[in-house]
Amino acid sequence: MIDLYAAGTSNGLRARMALEECGLAYKLNPIALDKGEHKTPQFLALNPNAQIPVIVDHEGPGGKPLTLAQSTAILVYCAEKSGKFMPRDGAARAAMWEALMSASTDVTPTFGSINAVLRSEEPHAPSAELFKERWKQYLKVWDDRLARQKYCAGNEMTIADISLYGIYARAKAAAAQLCEGFPSVARWAGEMAARPAMQRAVKF
Repeated sequence: MIDLYAAGTSNGLRARMALEECGLAYKLNPIALDKGEHKTPQFLALNPNAQIPVIVDHEGPGGKPLTLAQSTAILVYCAEKSGKFMPRDGAARAAMWEALMSASTDVTPTFGSINAVLRSEEPHAPSAELFKERWKQYLKVWDDRLARQKYCAGNEMTIADISLYGIYARAKAAAAQLCEGFPSVARWAGEMAARPAMQRAVKF
């Protein structure tokens, strides 16, 4: 059994989506960020950076408990543990890693920057526009790619799709206008949203 400590952020969604899609048994332990539950001594013992998500796999490698933070690391761990969503072919695997890194290290932090600027006490409009334009550029590239292929890294679903859908679902819920005008991304997102595992994962 795996304990998941998470909230409904893009990173929290990514971790829960991974567990659901990989079919791993887990228990959700919701963390109320607005109440500071990520800063309690109990949570800091799991992740001293005071960030969600965190998993505790009580049956980790060698049968020993394993504690792991960082949503993308959790995503890779779940895929490797289950043997799902990671291509065996070398070229396909390389394409997966590229797509995964783009979703996790380009797209996700950009949306985080937009939120940070707009939620600050004195929002700086030029900064907000800069990050919005960067977001749109990333989605345009993804839209062009998804017009040519079914999934993020090719014609089979991989952990790259889970990573990108985590941030897309969060952005669509929080700022739908940022997701408008990208028909191929919308097609792909609609197919991801229809998956039963995804429908379960987004319910925090």
